[in-house]
Amino acid sequence: MNDWHAVVVGGGIGGLSAAVALRRHGWRVTVMERAADPREVGAGLTLMANALRGLDTLGLGPALRRGAHAEAPGGIRDRRGRWLSRVDAARMTRQLGTTALGVHRATLHRVLRDALPASSLWTGAEVEHVESGPHAAEVRFRGPDGPRTLAADLVVGADGLRSRLRAQLFPQLPAPVYAGSTAWRAAIAFPEPVPAAITWGPAAEFGMVPLGNGQVYWFAARTSPPGGHAPDELAAVREHFGGWHEPIPALLAATPPGVVLRNDIHHLATPLPSYVRGRVALLGDAAHAMTPNLGQGAGQAIEDAVVLGAACSGGPHGLPAALAAYDEQRRPRSQAVARASAQAGRYGQQLRNPLALAVRGAALRLTPGWAVLRGMARHADWRPPTG
Repeated sequence: MNDWHAVVVGGGIGGLSAAVALRRHGWRVTVMERAADPREVGAGLTLMANALRGLDTLGLGPALRRGAHAEAPGGIRDRRGRWLSRVDAARMTRQLGTTALGVHRATLHRVLRDALPASSLWTGAEVEHVESGPHAAEVRFRGPDGPRTLAADLVVGADGLRSRLRAQLFPQLPAPVYAGSTAWRAAIAFPEPVPAAITWGPAAEFGMVPLGNGQVYWFAARTSPPGGHAPDELAAVREHFGGWHEPIPALLAATPPGVVLRNDIHHLATPLPSYVRGRVALLGDAAHAMTPNLGQGAGQAIEDAVVLGAACSGGPHGLPAALAAYDEQRRPRSQAVARASAQAGRYGQQLRNPLALAVRGAALRLTPGWAVLRGMARHADWRPPTG
């Protein structure tokens, strides 16, 4: 391996994907994760065709598929259980080349970590500042032994929604804003088969994703003021969604107390003018934090990582041009997906007006399945760079 050194700030899905991608192109990588015991927070996610192609490019597709579940045919229902739109999994596979996969976040995190040497992951390391010069960068961080500095040829900011590096590089830009909804999530044991489906009600939605091995990931969201919490979050979900169609009551009944996660949804409403400053490149939520309505957050981070690795395959020589190419390729697409995701939330989960709900339901029932798939393909039909 060359002595090209990249420091990746953040050990989540985007940061680990970037580390794997850069190592495959000859870089020595140090991942700095502020948590002492890093683990992916969350329950489950859906990986669309674009994310799977990215993981295949990183050589991780087979390992990921062993721990994931090919999604069963599903679609969109109303809260009484009537189908508004159906998605045929076989047709999706024919159109996109692969079906979507449901996977626990911890499984994807483990697959990514296993692809890196243990020595490359520094835990309990909180990055405080990055200096980017014309020929090198310097990372100042606080570790278990106190403050330290580390030299790098490249710094990758993958430190999430509340990115410290983004705030340092673009101090004039607004912080992420509340998207108007709060969400609950859980991954549970549930032996009965369920479709990969979303149910829409007035200003609310409930989704379910099979994860395989007798597990199901469910999520729920409601339009509400930010900062809310309940002494028993599972009871709060039952209060709002317990009267919806089966298997929603059964899924909630099978959910153990204390496993439900609740988070307000925030996104980067003001897009960045660039993902690059000097020798620092931002990716994932640090660059384009988006709402979850299209299920593309992890997929866009994986795309970022694959493109960044390919762009930087020549090493530190010519890095400014390489990072400019990364920004040129990734910023238009990822920001377009972020805008589409926010719009999907406004016309999906957040829609409240009874007349608008009726019009939406009628329009969905009249839309043929091939047209629905074509809309999905617009975001999922991505090809990694070649060569």
